Formats: sequence, structure tokens, C-alpha cells
Amino acid sequence: MNRLVGRLPKVGIRPVIDGREAGVRESLEDQCMDMAKAAAKLIETHLRFPSGEQVECVIADTTIGGVVDAAECADKFKREGVEVSLTVTPCWCYGTEVMDTDPLMPKAVWGFNGTERPGAVYLAAALAGYSQKGLPAFGIYGKEVQDAGDLSIPFDVEEKILRFVKAALAVAQMNGKSYLSIGYSSMGIAGSMVDVNFLQDYFGIRAEFVESVELLRRMDEGVYDEEEFKKAMDWTKKFCKEGKDYNEASRQKTEEQKEKEWETVVKMTLICRDLMSGNPKLAEKGFGEEAKGRNAIIGGFQGQRQWTDYQPNADFTEAILNSSFDWNGIRQPYMFATENDCLNAISMLFGHLLTGKAQLFSDVRTYWSSDSVERVTGKKLSGIAKDGIIHLINSGSTSLDATAQQEDSDGNPTMKPYWEISEEEAERCLEHTNWPPAINEYFRGGGFSSQFKTRGAMPMTMSRINLVKGIGPVLQLVEGWSVELPEDIHIILDERTNPTWPTTWFVPRVTGSGFFRDVYTVMSKWGANHGAISHGHIGADMISLAAMLRIPVNMHNISDEDVFRPSSWSAFGENTENADYQACKNYGPLYGF
Repeated sequence: MNRLVGRLPKVGIRPVIDGREAGVRESLEDQCMDMAKAAAKLIETHLRFPSGEQVECVIADTTIGGVVDAAECADKFKREGVEVSLTVTPCWCYGTEVMDTDPLMPKAVWGFNGTERPGAVYLAAALAGYSQKGLPAFGIYGKEVQDAGDLSIPFDVEEKILRFVKAALAVAQMNGKSYLSIGYSSMGIAGSMVDVNFLQDYFGIRAEFVESVELLRRMDEGVYDEEEFKKAMDWTKKFCKEGKDYNEASRQKTEEQKEKEWETVVKMTLICRDLMSGNPKLAEKGFGEEAKGRNAIIGGFQGQRQWTDYQPNADFTEAILNSSFDWNGIRQPYMFATENDCLNAISMLFGHLLTGKAQLFSDVRTYWSSDSVERVTGKKLSGIAKDGIIHLINSGSTSLDATAQQEDSDGNPTMKPYWEISEEEAERCLEHTNWPPAINEYFRGGGFSSQFKTRGAMPMTMSRINLVKGIGPVLQLVEGWSVELPEDIHIILDERTNPTWPTTWFVPRVTGSGFFRDVYTVMSKWGANHGAISHGHIGADMISLAAMLRIPVNMHNISDEDVFRPSSWSAFGENTENADYQACKNYGPLYGF
């Protein structure tokens, strides 16, 4: 169920038609409305929200042949909570009279490719009108001619409709929600210096700031569900295996100290979750204000160093919140960033809203060339790793789903939306995770970090939003695969960094030129120390989402034919990267009034 305040957005289908009666309109009514029904069926069959609910479509009560019909449709859409607009037609229509003019609603037009009526002519006229009015719209037009009575949706049209709707629903779900900043800047990391205007102007997200001392207050005053805490401790003792203590013997904690730290990190998890989305149990204890939460769709925990020099780190908290399961069972993951890196949290949110799956938060830590691996281990890399690998590793936010112990129907390692995960798969993820005590040199206050390695051969997309003075936000992304190294190579390389942390070995798809000339170049062009990693190759979806939000993409390895942006982007020139920058600058941030 949706745990955030605000109804889930619906998709509005607008069947537009030639308004001339006495023969023309009547002959097209059924075909036009059938297109709308086919589009609605496609969307409702294939798409779900990350919270599990199926996406709902709303079709206009009548076909839209003029401005009054358009106004009646807009009125219905407002009543029904429509926040995404898809116009469909097989014929010529009166462009500006039937168009959707809501400036905040992502919009697309599907013009039927048929010879009997000029659906493509209307599509071109409508897109020209949208461009002239400054309302970017996506154009959808099949490659192959269809017969007038053909109600099927060709694959290329299907792909574009679903790509548009997924991205548009992501835009709608962010608007009006919060980013919860617990603490503020971590160790001078620029991404954790939360920019409230950036969040509001580009995503419609407000920033909510809570000082870390609130966790101490809630622990001291019992502002958490004590019954759930006992349940959580029992679950943690059963499923979260304490790993090897890598600290020097003289600096290792006693068993009593470790037990206290386990209790603290479990309480931290409950409290951070309650701060994000509230907890009615707190109201029953007399804490009505605290029970409401912050309506946070994403959050971050500063941690280092003021908190972690004094208290156990939030590695357990971050890992469990970001996973698709905890002591209450299998559920939607939270998007919760380590080191309060707001920019990486937004990037994680993109991946989650587009896929419904848990996300990885990692340092983009080390490029290992094949020669370096051979020098250190005496062995060569092979397979897709033969030309080098990138070590993705971080102490905190990577979800336990990233152990890749979930499997598809063919037995391949994967990550799934929570409603597809079995209890057995969740337990396997936990079985393949250890929790070594934190290295005291890093974390003087103690704590426990998740320790696992990601299984290989999973398609993955790594992304990151960066803020550049004079430009604003830019998005970079790279598709590639996880790889599983032979255990003897993995151990040697892993031990050189921090063996208490989760590791994902990543190989980007390279092209031989530009930023993707080779693996080293991908690493050297990455714009920050962190990356957000999603299961699946979703780069094309991210590009469409970025365009809706007016965020240019400065680095991607997606083929040109898969890049899908509003039609007006082509007015800014043939160089697609330059056109993207110019279009985003021209239109400005979606909510930057």
C-alpha cells in the first residue's frame, strides 16, 4: 500500500477526433475510442507503482472534437486525479482546439499510422502547436502502416507509450513529497549540502531538516514502538549474522558492548523509518506529532563524522531500509542515502520509481585494469571483465537485494519488485550477508556494516545527478553488468579496500569512443564519488524522465534509436547532446516559476 500522503497519479487518455459531423466524426468514433481503450489496457496490464498498486487509466467520456470537449475532459481529469496525459487519434483533428494545455502535466500524442485518415498529419500539427506554445510533448508514431480496423499496438509504439508513462508517473509521484535530511553535510561532501531550491524547482520536493540529536531524544524518551523493537531484535538475532571482527584485538568491543550497539542500530532503523513516513503506534503512546512523519519519499543520514565519532553508524539502518524486507516481512524498499548525499538519493529514486526495485548506493571506488589485477593476484581477468572492472563499494546504503539471491524464471540472478519476491529469496539474501563490526578507525562509535558480494551477469544501470554552477543539474548514466570474480581474485582485491563492506564488481558497456572509449574512461569521467545503481538496463527510461524534468544528460551509452525525448528537442539542432542542453535551458525547471 502507498505509505505517503497524496493519492497515486492516474493516466488520462484523450481520444481526439475530427469534429465535423454529418459523416466524418461518426465514422471515426469507434476507431478513436478503441485506440484509447487499447492504450489503457496496455498501460494497466504492464505497469505498477513501486508501492504495488496497479496503474489506473481514465478515458475521456467522449471523443474530443473541439474546445468544449477538451474542457470537459480536462475537468474530468482534475476530478479523477489525472497527472499524465496521453492523446491518441487515427485522424486529422483541430490541433490547438483539442490539445491539453496543462503546463505541468507530462504529455504525449500517439498518431495512428494508417492511410485511410491522416493521423500522422494531426500528430505533426499537434506537436508543432505544443512547440509553439512552449509545452514539450512526446510524439509517438509507428514505423509500419496499419489497416484502419487493426486494434493491435505495434511493438515500437508499445515501447514508447510505456517508456513515456513510466517516466511521467515518476514525475507525478515526486511532486509534493519531501526529502528528509537527518543532519546536514557529511565530511564536506557537496552532494550532502542539500539545495532546497533545486529540490523544489526540479522535482516539486520540499526539504525537511531534522538534527541527528532527535534520534537520541527518541531513544531516551521511548518514542518508538517497543513491541516492534522486541520483534525486530529477535529477527535481527536470527537472520543477521555477525561477521568477522577486523579490528585489532586491543580495540575490539566486548560482547556486552556489541549487544548494546545492536540494540541501538535497530532502534535507529525504527526511528529513521518513522521520521520518514510516520507510525500510528506513536500516537497511541501520546506522541501525536511524531506519529505523522515527514511524508518523505527519500531521505539521507549525515552520520560521519559528528554522529559516528560518538554513536554506532547507520550502516545497518541504511541497508535494511533500502532492502525489500525486514522484520515485518517483504515490503517496498525505502530510498535512504548514506552520508546524506541528496543528489545520489534523487538518482536512487529515479531508478526505484522506474523499476519498483531496491537500489544500490555505492562509492565508485576503484578502476582495476587487467594488468593491475594480474600484478596483484597473479591471475588475469576473463570474460566481460577482461578489459577492466570498477569496484562499487560503500559502507551503508546498498540494499541486501543486491546479493542477487533472487532469481528469474530461468534461474538467473536478478532483483525484483517486492511483490514478486518470495520468503525463500529474502532469506537467501540475508543468509549471504554478514555484519562485521565497523572498523574503529572509520567509525569510533561502532556499529555493523553489511558484507556481501553481488552475483554476476546482472544487467545494471548506474546513474548520478551532479550540480554544475552555471548549468544546474546534469544526469550521467551508464549501462553495464555485474561480474562475479573467482573467489581467490575477489578476496585479494576486496581485502585491499575495506572487507567489511558490500562489493559489486561492475563492467560498463563500452563503445570504443568518447566517454565510453574503455572502462578506465568511464571511471575517469564519472562526476562524483557516489553512484546509484539499479537492476536492469533502464538508461533510455532515465533519459525520457530527465527530459521531462529539464535535466540534460551529459554522459550515456544508450543507442540513438532508443533515445526518446519531446519532439521540440529536434528544433535545437542535430547534435542530440547539445540540443538536450539547449532545450533544458530554454524551458527551465518544471516547477521553477
